[in-house]
Amino acid sequence: MTTTARAGRAAAEPLRPEPATIVEVIEETPNIKSLRVVFDDGELMKSFSFAPGQVGQLGILGVGEATFAISSAPSEKDFLQFSVMKTGVVTTAIHELAAGDKVTLRAPLGNSFPVEEWRGKNVLVVGGGIGMAPLRSLFMHLMDHREDYGDLQLIYGARTPADVCFSSDCSLWSEKRDVDFITTIDAEHPEWGGRVGLVPSVLEEENPSPENNVAVTCGPPVMLKFVFESLEKLGFREDQVYTTLERRMKCGIGLCGRCNVGPRYVCVDGPVFSLAELRRLPDEL
Repeated sequence: MTTTARAGRAAAEPLRPEPATIVEVIEETPNIKSLRVVFDDGELMKSFSFAPGQVGQLGILGVGEATFAISSAPSEKDFLQFSVMKTGVVTTAIHELAAGDKVTLRAPLGNSFPVEEWRGKNVLVVGGGIGMAPLRSLFMHLMDHREDYGDLQLIYGARTPADVCFSSDCSLWSEKRDVDFITTIDAEHPEWGGRVGLVPSVLEEENPSPENNVAVTCGPPVMLKFVFESLEKLGFREDQVYTTLERRMKCGIGLCGRCNVGPRYVCVDGPVFSLAELRRLPDEL
């Protein structure tokens, strides 16, 4: 698995939450917000680096912390972006924050997508809902290094038009001639004039070739189940398919035991896994 990218004190002291400040809040959907955050330590911010797929522990003192994928591109050095769905106590508190508010941050944590191994290959990215967060970081990295990869295809699905995340990015990606970008929603909607259909169905309709191709997917568990089945029908091998399991992480450094799947810890052995690796683990997901 790819060596984790680390930097500064965030790597040297993974138990120590670093103070940080929110510089911008973007309302993506009615229940998802993206927060752009900077470390208060200027030197740490300047030296900080990460790789696509890595995560961070974003926290509020007195409330708690939770794991979120870093959704900004590694090339974006002025801030780190985390996209947060409101689902519980910590995420609700995060949704109440505004620019200027203080948070804590431990990052980067976990492994990353093996983008160096994919050089020269076509890359198919399949996302659904908030699962687009880690894929956004990956896809922006692939575009930043466009000459290193073959065909790039992105299929992104949401339940309704209001549930589409990163709408400004979607608009930009749809205009790029060297990227095959498809956005779809689950069912017909009066405010939608684009593709309609569940992500696995659209994937099969597009019929991407598995030849010299890598598929990366993230989204709701039920979507992943059927995307894996569709990729298998299309001829993709298990070692050509990757996903991320950051939703299971808690402490981020392998101490609490909450994220173990058999003998593996998602926080230190993941969150990125190939489907071949997942299939060798106990069926606990």
